[in-house]
Amino acid sequence: MMNGVEVVMDNSSTSIVKLPDPAVVAATTSSPLSAIAEAFEHLAKLLNRGDLPLDAFYEACSFVSVLFNCLGFAFKFAELEYVAKLEGLMEASPACGTLKDVIEVDVASKTVKSPGSYSRNLRRVRQGVDLVRAIFEQLLATDDSCLKEIASSAYARICAPYHTWAVRTAVHAGMYTLPTRDQLFLRLNETEKSAEAKMKRYINAATPVIEYIDKLYLSRKIPLNW
Repeated sequence: MMNGVEVVMDNSSTSIVKLPDPAVVAATTSSPLSAIAEAFEHLAKLLNRGDLPLDAFYEACSFVSVLFNCLGFAFKFAELEYVAKLEGLMEASPACGTLKDVIEVDVASKTVKSPGSYSRNLRRVRQGVDLVRAIFEQLLATDDSCLKEIASSAYARICAPYHTWAVRTAVHAGMYTLPTRDQLFLRLNETEKSAEAKMKRYINAATPVIEYIDKLYLSRKIPLNW
């Protein structure tokens, strides 16, 4: 068990990584915001040494699903989509040790944009990480108690263009069930002040990770509008 991420060995000694249960994380972690901030700060440090290991990236990104869970029904379908893509990405681990390897494997097989490809899954996971960053940035920029406008704006800009009609419709319908600002911080075991500091930490750490992933695609002349 690493920071809430369970690693199981099967009979072939193959590593199978399971996402943390949001309910378990909430019960065992004093602050999910602390967990996600620390995980991405660790990624940012690894990035300073070179490419990002796939397993470390998976571990950090697993906590994003916990944040989606705290937002409630509105992001349930987005959470399911995100988790499916993250688990699909981790299937690349036997052949890919780093994020660069993920893209190189698909470039070699000419499957970068193919449904279910590792590179496509990485692209969707990156969008989930960016969605949380956008929500945090808007939370810091306003003191609105209602999260509907904040979440709707962030989702429409970051993820909606790439989600299916069914997922977009479900997210839109669920926006009316979002917790209030105070309720969200309560679910995260935070005060307004403590949440602000940790959201800033996440933004600062996640930004270079997001930019690095984009550069991996651009370095192979793969556009980002997909």
